[in-house]
Amino acid sequence: MTITKLRLLGFPCILLIAALCGAQSTQMNLPLQSQGAKVTQTIGITDITINYHRPLVNGRKIWGGLVPYGQVWRAGANLNTTIAFANDVTIEGKPLAAGTYGLHMIPNEGDWTVIFSNMHTAWGSFSYKESEDALRVTVKPQPTQMHNALTYDFDQLQPDSAVVVMSWEKVAVPFKVSVDVNKVVEASLHNQLRGLSQYTWDGWDDAATYLVDNKVDLNEALKYENNSIQNEDRYENEMTKSRILAALGQNAESEQAKSKALSLASAQQLYGYGRQLQREKKQGDAFAIYKMAAQKDPNNWLSHAGLARIACGEGNYPEATKQMEAALAGAPDGAKSGVEGLIKKLQAQQDINQ
Repeated sequence: MTITKLRLLGFPCILLIAALCGAQSTQMNLPLQSQGAKVTQTIGITDITINYHRPLVNGRKIWGGLVPYGQVWRAGANLNTTIAFANDVTIEGKPLAAGTYGLHMIPNEGDWTVIFSNMHTAWGSFSYKESEDALRVTVKPQPTQMHNALTYDFDQLQPDSAVVVMSWEKVAVPFKVSVDVNKVVEASLHNQLRGLSQYTWDGWDDAATYLVDNKVDLNEALKYENNSIQNEDRYENEMTKSRILAALGQNAESEQAKSKALSLASAQQLYGYGRQLQREKKQGDAFAIYKMAAQKDPNNWLSHAGLARIACGEGNYPEATKQMEAALAGAPDGAKSGVEGLIKKLQAQQDINQ
């Protein structure tokens, strides 16, 4: 087929040139000189995905040569380099809505311009239009070690941000992506709790726990926890409710919820709570919990472990050793080595509560 016929069929000129030069087929799935790649990073629960093709330096002059200064560049090879955000983000502090964007750059010897285009299905930057820009930001390139293949990576990862870095030859171009993680998670929780999770105690409890852990919308957290308790009243959700009420400054109600939680707790849960109190340097409160566990379930191996810790705290190492040996007799196989280590410490009159 002649070039004239191809033109009559409407083939873009740039694809004609590529085909005639033998760079690649415009129709067939064949290996590309610049191979495809994808990299994804999750910030909070927001996925950020970059799809791109990786040209090689191959001894060529890249900046100010193959890639001219001052001109829009596709920031990769072949099809648009694309960057997709599952939720709204900010780029270098500027807002950008969730979606998929064509990623372009304008290289300069000084500052670079990074462009996020609403058009993301084009071939390279040949049909780029500034009117389709969703956002432009200005960033400073940095020197880097040699990268023969163009590479995108995520660096300086934080709970709510990461720095995207394009590296090629000896130049790195960074731009910071930030996510309002709590806002995104709150919206996601609302949606998730309209599904099957709404019929479980732990779905509501997980949601409330996230909110109280991050000090976000405590009144909503309390509503979630009450829904959890309505589904099934348990130690876990009553304890979470106690934490929420304390954070709201409702101390009397918090203590009531805690008492209810402890009345529902198993020996294992009481022991775990006692250990938490010890880590918080609340030794007397922890010993009171261990006594409660022994009264509720005197034959449980963890009840014996709690009594051993009380005896150790009182300096009664023979009694502490006796109780820990009783714990060893009932301990599951996976816990025996740890209990044996505690027995050795007690026999050497070492404090196991530190």
